[in-house]
Amino acid sequence: MHLRSSLCSTIIATLLLPAATAFTVDAPVEQDFVITAYYSPLPDQCCYIKGSLEADRILNGNGTHAADGTPVYAGMIAAPPSYAFGTRVELPGLGVFTVHDRGGAITEWEDAHRIDIWAGFGEEGLARAVAFGVRRVRGTVYAPGGNAPADNFAVERLPAPFTALRPYLVAGSMTPGSLPVLGQKGLMVRLLQENLQKAGYFDQAVTGFFGLATQQSLAHLIADSGIDEPDDRLTPVSAAYLEATIKVAARSAPAPVPFVDASSNARDLAQAQRLLRSLGYYRGRTNGVYSANLRSAIFAYQQSLRLVAGETSPGAGRIGPLTKQHLTNAWKQRRITAIATTILARERIRTMLAERGELVEEFLEPGTYGDDVRRVQELLADRGHFPREQINGSFGPLTEASVLQYQMDRGIIASAQDAGAGMIGPQTAAMLAEEQVSEAYRTMRAAGWGVL
Repeated sequence: MHLRSSLCSTIIATLLLPAATAFTVDAPVEQDFVITAYYSPLPDQCCYIKGSLEADRILNGNGTHAADGTPVYAGMIAAPPSYAFGTRVELPGLGVFTVHDRGGAITEWEDAHRIDIWAGFGEEGLARAVAFGVRRVRGTVYAPGGNAPADNFAVERLPAPFTALRPYLVAGSMTPGSLPVLGQKGLMVRLLQENLQKAGYFDQAVTGFFGLATQQSLAHLIADSGIDEPDDRLTPVSAAYLEATIKVAARSAPAPVPFVDASSNARDLAQAQRLLRSLGYYRGRTNGVYSANLRSAIFAYQQSLRLVAGETSPGAGRIGPLTKQHLTNAWKQRRITAIATTILARERIRTMLAERGELVEEFLEPGTYGDDVRRVQELLADRGHFPREQINGSFGPLTEASVLQYQMDRGIIASAQDAGAGMIGPQTAAMLAEEQVSEAYRTMRAAGWGVL
């Protein structure tokens, strides 16, 4: 059983008094309906309509059985209490459904009745529910025991555009269970393909399906990164290296690799010395001199990649076009590794904070209360947006005004009229979490992991 409409309770008025309704077996009855859709949430989704598995289960029900005990299935609907379990409802353009479920916002209005269609499990079910939106349809009601048509509905009839889930993407979705695997489809696969495109590894159409082309592209990234990770799934490590590769590729500054020979200026020679030292080939001073030591370091690097045959080969001991290209790639890979290491450290911190219950993971709005609201108030107080002496765990006007000011200061919204203003939605929760992780990361860098 779900407590209210999973998606549209904020845009459907629920204050109208219910009107009594009676359906008999004598004849079917035509009725106007306002229809929404709900789903069964699963662990490790990329997205939740309320920010977490627990919150979505409260909103949609546990997701396994309806109010009458029937296991969830395609063709099940939630209807007002006046609809006996077993009542059939025929909806033009959708199919025939059977009433098995209830809901707090599933009630009767003066001009229409509210019903909810079950749209499936997990991210696909959520995508269908989001895309379904709110529809008004005139349907036919068949009371139990009457001459009703059989159930006739398949969730596959409802489109499941995973792009509709982007606004609900959970921050820090790098837990192993939420990362895509071969044969899977969904928003996380689509994001993987888009990111592989940005990194220059994927030149196919973005489909949201993890097939052979995606696997091969991921394999190339893994090989270039020099990491030992499987290519039939995205792991936290390969995800970090992919993100780092995109960051390095997006930077406009050229790699600091000059052409070098005996005639080069001191600045370029010093740069070559620093670069080769970072790669473990040069151990002398950074003096900007083309010394025998520097020449030997360049030659050793060239030999390691078989770029030259011997010391008398053309280009030996000099950084020409081919050596420069390889050094540039090596420099980029070192930058990628450094950034990936930082990303993984931050994700480790994010996991620690989440396990300790210190992150705000559920979306909140005025009228809610509890530990999550108190945590938001404490975080806002730390940032000078909320009076610490008034922290009470209740999302009232003061909290709403404080959230609004925080959102405007961070550029999340431009005005109080913007969607989500004064509420803790995906972007605001992600920003708060990112600031918490950044603060903890700086502390760790200064004092070590033990301090956390």
